[in-house]
Formats: sequence, C-alpha cells, structure tokens
Amino acid sequence: MPYLGGEETVRELRRALSNPNVQSDPLRYRNTILKVIRLPSLVEYVEQPLTAGLRDRAACVRRVAVLGWAKLHNLHPSSEIDAAVVNELYSLLRDPDPVVMVNCLRALEEILKEEGGIAINKPITHHLLNRLKECDIWGQSEVLRVLQRYRPQSEDELFDILSLLDSFLVSPHPPVMAATLSLFLSISSNLPVISLAALERVSGPLLAACGSGSREMRFAAVCHIQLLLRSVPGLLGPHYKRFFCGYAEPAYIKERKMQVLVELVNDENVAMILDELKGYCTDVNTDTAQAAISAIGRIGRSYSDRCLQILTGLLGLKQDHITSAVVQTMRDLVWVCPQCSDTVCLALDGCEETLQDIQGRQALLWLLGVYGERISTAPYTLEVLIDRVRSEASLGIKMELLTATMRLFLCRPAETQDMLGRLLHYCIEEETDMCVRDQALLYYRLLHCGIEKTREVLQGRRSDPSLGVLIGRPAKPVSQWARCFNTLEPLSQGAVEAESDSRGSPEHVTYNSKPNADLSDTLSCSHIEEVHSGES
Repeated sequence: MPYLGGEETVRELRRALSNPNVQSDPLRYRNTILKVIRLPSLVEYVEQPLTAGLRDRAACVRRVAVLGWAKLHNLHPSSEIDAAVVNELYSLLRDPDPVVMVNCLRALEEILKEEGGIAINKPITHHLLNRLKECDIWGQSEVLRVLQRYRPQSEDELFDILSLLDSFLVSPHPPVMAATLSLFLSISSNLPVISLAALERVSGPLLAACGSGSREMRFAAVCHIQLLLRSVPGLLGPHYKRFFCGYAEPAYIKERKMQVLVELVNDENVAMILDELKGYCTDVNTDTAQAAISAIGRIGRSYSDRCLQILTGLLGLKQDHITSAVVQTMRDLVWVCPQCSDTVCLALDGCEETLQDIQGRQALLWLLGVYGERISTAPYTLEVLIDRVRSEASLGIKMELLTATMRLFLCRPAETQDMLGRLLHYCIEEETDMCVRDQALLYYRLLHCGIEKTREVLQGRRSDPSLGVLIGRPAKPVSQWARCFNTLEPLSQGAVEAESDSRGSPEHVTYNSKPNADLSDTLSCSHIEEVHSGES
C-alpha cells in the first residue's frame, strides 16, 4: 500500500501492529512492517543506522547496510544520497569481504544510474579483476558485466586484462563464461583475431551447457551458439550429434537445435542430419514436425536432390499439417533453386485433396499459377476452387486464386478462359470485400490493355537465385552481434533470417497509391505502366 499521508493512515498502521491476529501471522505482520518503513517520515531515522552499518566490524552487517542504501534510493529516487555516503561506498569497493565489494558495485550502479552508473577507471578495474576469483558465481558475473564499460588505455594493458580473464572463458559455470566472453568481445572489438580465438575457447563450455539438466540453460546455450555460428560457421561441425533432439525435450528447444543442425551441414554429415530430421517430420507435435520439414528445405539449397526425395515421400503420408509444410517448403525452395521446379511440379499432383490450412493452400496456388504450364491438373484444381469461391472465408485465398488463375490463363488460355470469366464476375459483382474486388477490377482492366501488357505485369521472375546456397556463405563479423551476447535478445530472435516475409507469393510487391487518388485513376492502364516501369 503506498503512503497516502494523514493521521488516519498512521492510526490504521498502529492498530494493525497491535492486533493479536496480525502478530500471530508472520506474513501479515511482515507486510504491515513493510508499510511502516515506506513512510517518508522514517527516512531520517533509517539513515543513521545505515551509515553506522557501513563501518561495522561484522561483514554481514556491512553487506546489509550497503544494500540498505540502494533500497533507500529505490524507495525515494527523488531524494539525493549524501556525497559522503557515496564516497563511503566507493571506499568499500576495497573491503576485504568480496560480498561487500560486489554489493557496493550494485548499490553504486543503482544510486548513480542517472549519471551513467559507477565510474570505472583503471585502478578500480585492476582491483576488481585481481579479486575476481574471491567472488561467487553471481558476484563474478556482476563484476564482469560492469567492467564492459572500461576501455584499456594501451595495448599492453589490454593483453594483461585478457590474460587475467583467460581462465574464466572455460569456467564450468555458464553465467561466468558468458559474461567473460561478452567482456572479451567488448574490449577486443578492434582485434578480430582475438575475438575469434575467444569464440573457439568457449565452444567446449557452451557444448557442456547444451547438456545441462535445466531446460532453460539448454535453450539459452543453443541460442547463443547460433550467434557464434554466424562468425565461425564450422566451429562445432564435428559435434553436430550433440544437437540431435531428445524425445522428451520441449518443442522450443528442438526447433532451435534443428536450426543449428542446418548451419552445421557439410558433405560428410549431410546424410546423417537429413536422416535425423526426417524422423522429426512425423513428431506428434505439429510445430516440431513443420520445423523439421522447413529445415530440410533450407538444406535443399545445397543438396536439392536428397531433400526433394524426402519431401516427396512425406507427401505420401497424406497428413494435413505435413502436406501443408511440405508444399510451403517446396514453394520456398523453387524460389531459391529454380532447377528443382520439374521435380516439385511432378510431386504436387493430388496435394489439394489433403490441404486444409490457409498457408498451405496459398503456397499451392502460387505454384499452380507460376508453373501451371508444367502441371497437367492445374486447370482442374483451380476450377474446383473457383466453384467453391462463394463459401471461401479466407481473403488471402481469394486474392491468390485470382492471381493464379490470371497467370494460368496466359499460358493455357483455352482451358482457363471460361473459369477466369466466372471468377472475375463473382469478385467484381458479388464479393463484399473491397480488397478482393479492387484486385479483380485491376486484373479486368489490365486485360483490356492487351495480353502482352498483362504478361509483362503478371509473368515476372519465377525465382531469386541471388539468395545463394546454404553452404559456403561468408562469415559475418563478430561486431554485428557482440552487443547482444549474454542478453535476452538471442532468446527472442530466431537465427533463421526471413528472406521472404510473405507466406503467399514470394514476389509480392506493395503498391503505394496516392492518398486522395480516384479509384479509376489508380486502376488505369497508364498507372499500371508506371508501376511496371518502376519495377524494371
């Protein structure tokens, strides 16, 4: 309860403290005491014992007194702490008790937050480093975190500090190892050779953390390993089996481990990794199964034949979530590797009977539109969907169906003309959603501009091989991710970079029309020409 002021509040607290029922209940009595010591009038009475506690002979008293000043500042951040107290806390950084020393660091960081925290100079830095072995795990982590703000004044000093920290890089305690590496990367940012050597040193402790009994520790270790692999792709190649998933592991750890396996693929282990991922594709957890299929698709950039053989076999299982993930993966794969299109086109026959979810159906429609001339059943598949368009609830499916039918019309006009006319008539005359109606109007007016103009706009590129293969990609500099190491950021971001944000058509372009433009002007042929000329 915040302090509200007034005599009534004081009387209520007095009655609560004297109440036998409150006194007999430790939790209620403690909460009442806590309400009393928020009272602003008690601050002046607390300061004197806290000051005396800083000079007490007993280390345990000094520990509590130091934290007491931090707590006092936290309760009343607007009130300034006496400069003499701040100086006293600075002097206690040299206290013989390591816990007092670390508590002073924490207290000064809190009290001097608006000034940027404790001032870290050369004498303080060297003193803290020399006493680092005396601290417990969390004390070492705190000292190492604070020291990241220090910059050595010479190269000799830099190497002296790195020598002192070297043994902590292989600490069996993950928090200490991570904090040490973060400090290493911070002070040696201009020495990439030193940074890479430090990454190799911590690979052993990180692998050990991946086998921790704590799920949270395993997850954090795998996420940070993903950061290391950005700069040293082959760092853990010989240890790829350490990232095979256990049956009882939660899905979020399995998915991250599969992402690491993708990064570790090479000619020697590709068969083993693909065989392992194939087993995950039928996992009872649909998220795990879909992540495994996606991982196989990413490996397919470099080993397309092997991966397509697995993906095609999975279609034979006739399970909705598996078929959906496979079709989406095939769509993404042909966008990067156009040489896979023939195999993908042969595998799509009959997929529409199993697909139920929106993302999978959108991926199938895109493939039917772009590669419809190679898929014999493409017109019949689209005709079934067009006949059911009135009962279709997804706007994304309707818009993808419009685009796919238009594209198929350009390469197979005789089979598609009638169904395209029916689809455009429904979308323009009966559809209630303005986005679908406007897209249909755009295509209708585009057809009036001529087949060649329509072909130029709709039959753009079918793939983007510039995204490159998975194997042999250049390593990224450590400086790109060093700042987020040993933070929560690696835990919240996936290591798989989204090369295609759209789950529909990979080549979709956002058109920005004028804010006050008339609809007829927006959809005119001249505007279409401008859009096309801007894309080329």
